[in-house]
Amino acid sequence: MHVTHLSLADFRSYARVEVPLDPGVTAFVGPNGQGKTNLVEAVGYLATLGSHRVASDAPLVRMGAERAVIRAQVRQGERQQLVELELNPGRSNRARINRSSQVRPRDILGIVRTVLFAPEDLALVKGDPGERRRFLDELITARSPRMAGVRSDYDRVLKQRNTLLKSAALARRHGGRRGAPPARAESSAGADLSTLDVWDQHLARAGAELLAQRLDLIAALQPLADKAYEQLAPGGGPLALEYKPSAPGEAQTREDLYTQLMAALADVRKQEIERGVTLAGPHRDDLLLKLGQLPAKGYASHGESWSYALALRLASYDLLRAEGNEPVLVLDDVFAELDTRRRERLAELVAPGEQVLVTAAVDDDVPHVLTGARYAVSEGTVERV
Repeated sequence: MHVTHLSLADFRSYARVEVPLDPGVTAFVGPNGQGKTNLVEAVGYLATLGSHRVASDAPLVRMGAERAVIRAQVRQGERQQLVELELNPGRSNRARINRSSQVRPRDILGIVRTVLFAPEDLALVKGDPGERRRFLDELITARSPRMAGVRSDYDRVLKQRNTLLKSAALARRHGGRRGAPPARAESSAGADLSTLDVWDQHLARAGAELLAQRLDLIAALQPLADKAYEQLAPGGGPLALEYKPSAPGEAQTREDLYTQLMAALADVRKQEIERGVTLAGPHRDDLLLKLGQLPAKGYASHGESWSYALALRLASYDLLRAEGNEPVLVLDDVFAELDTRRRERLAELVAPGEQVLVTAAVDDDVPHVLTGARYAVSEGTVERV
């Protein structure tokens, strides 16, 4: 799969830009702050419905504009599709496939697939658990686009459950409505808790599906990540990926995971009501990254952490490619962060990709093995050289 044309309107720094793309390597070269990353960010947004740089859509819309549009022509084998996404901060985004059929944004997932390497990837190793959960869930959705619906359902139920927990906590803490007698406070809290039992079941059902997919993914990634790390840093491993659930147990099937989550929610109910927040479920889990016998976070050197993060991305690419739909590889200002040895090894590993998009401040940051098209990016213009 590769993108043959990228069109942007009022996206980031671009009022409008048209970029024809070829298979193989394409490098966008120009000084920092000129819009190189904006181009690959747009491709990545079509693949994940999110940015690797910001958490909301508002910064993606050019200042003074009401909306932004990302449009890409995509070829997979003999099939071509045009996919477009209209970003409307504060309102619902809109999507189209082949211009005529308006669909939900999540229905475009799977048309464009990417594996993105960026300086932010260091947070996979050194950052908070949320970074690693996002990594797992985005890769799960790339493998199976239907999981976008499961993730959305889980987030919706979690939000509702937290609202009910907070309501019950406030009712107990402040005696229900202001001035209400204690009996009425207990009644109000009891009503909330009765409703909460139903939301527990919904949370556990969606959570069990998400957990099952995460565990399957980790099992598939483990050997690929270990191999990639050995290629990047020979003799430096082995790697181990260990899932750390907030609802511990040995369950593997979805029904067992559901039962395990229900039990965990029951165990922490008292603390949840006191704190007004859900304390068990996939949203509180972590992926422990080990290098040898030690956790990488806190023990791995800067170079080892970089190699670990790159190994996770390479493993993701190998997994998606093995499952039949080779993703676009995006390397956003990565080579400037690496020493010469890691730079050359990474370049050799990604060079055979069907489509590789690279951003760099200067030509010398692009390894010689990555030959292909070059675009000069400067002050909102993108010109082939």
